[in-house]
Amino acid sequence: MFTKHRLAEVAALLGDPGRAGMVMSLWDGTARPAGELSRIAGVAPATASAHLARLVSGGLLRVERRGRHRYFRLAGPAIAQALESLAGVLPPHVAGARVEPAEDPIRRARLCYDHVAGQLGVAIGDALVTKRWLTLDGGAYLLGPAGRRGFERFGVDLAALERGRRPLLRSCIDWTERREHLGGALGAALANQLIERDWLRRQRGVRTLLVTTAGRAGLRDALDLRVA
Repeated sequence: MFTKHRLAEVAALLGDPGRAGMVMSLWDGTARPAGELSRIAGVAPATASAHLARLVSGGLLRVERRGRHRYFRLAGPAIAQALESLAGVLPPHVAGARVEPAEDPIRRARLCYDHVAGQLGVAIGDALVTKRWLTLDGGAYLLGPAGRRGFERFGVDLAALERGRRPLLRSCIDWTERREHLGGALGAALANQLIERDWLRRQRGVRTLLVTTAGRAGLRDALDLRVA
């Protein structure tokens, strides 16, 4: 049951800078071993193990076993969306609440768990609305017949996504742009297509995304979106 006490427990998990650093490093959907998370948090391995145990039991992280090793990742996209929303409500004077200048790579394009965020994510959402693939009603994305045809031509299997448990459409308030970008199963599938086509490239160890030369041409042709 979601109660004020449960909310306080979850907030307390992020109230420690070491634990918050671990969780934030997993925001891009990657899985990391305890040793790497220990270095990121700047704490001793024993302290990191205690932090990770609390984050797993609290439902923020989950563990994956790969042979003799254990890797940690966010428990799901809802956790990433909660982090994005939490960052968005921070006042501008709080360190890290707003990324400046506008040319900063993490503001230009990044992953929010498994979908595109930042200036590029917002621009993609705007382009999809302009092309009438999506409509935005009261902050919520809606998919119409033109959108179904467009996404299917783009290689997105909508029927398979709709059979899944994850919501197809989710608007996620971008923490740097303070506007909606496309999340949910459709946002993840679109990001996967962009990465598979090498229009976007993930940057090792960070959440930032690089738009390739092919990506600039492809986004222009497919979505009438011009990316510098």
